[in-house]
Amino acid sequence: MAQSPNIFTALIRTHHITSRKKLARVKKAAVLHNVNVLIRSSGSPGIMYAEGISESAVSSWVNTIQALRYKDFQCAWKPAANQSRFAGRIQDGSFEEVTSIAEFSVKMEQRGLGDWWRIGMGYKSSGNKCV
Repeated sequence: MAQSPNIFTALIRTHHITSRKKLARVKKAAVLHNVNVLIRSSGSPGIMYAEGISESAVSSWVNTIQALRYKDFQCAWKPAANQSRFAGRIQDGSFEEVTSIAEFSVKMEQRGLGDWWRIGMGYKSSGNKCV
């Protein structure tokens, strides 16, 4: 089976994501930097995932989001190469919003990044493999 192509990904955790004004700026930044974004909003914790074809685009998006001054902003995974099942289907500036951690988890599993995001969020230790 062929390996999935590399993309650049980042994972951000915040205290919460509720401001519609800030979310509009997050969407605008996704288009500006040509990255796909998945957001978990409407409560705590707020989670943002970004993926793009270049590390500089994802890094620029992360810097833009950090400048919005979300409470307890943490870059759980800094922009780096990763493998995703969606790598061949990156659309410039797509944005998807979900309201539950369960929905977010399903979306990450579909990308083949389930363990990656759980480790980044601290839900799973990096040395602990599930059987």
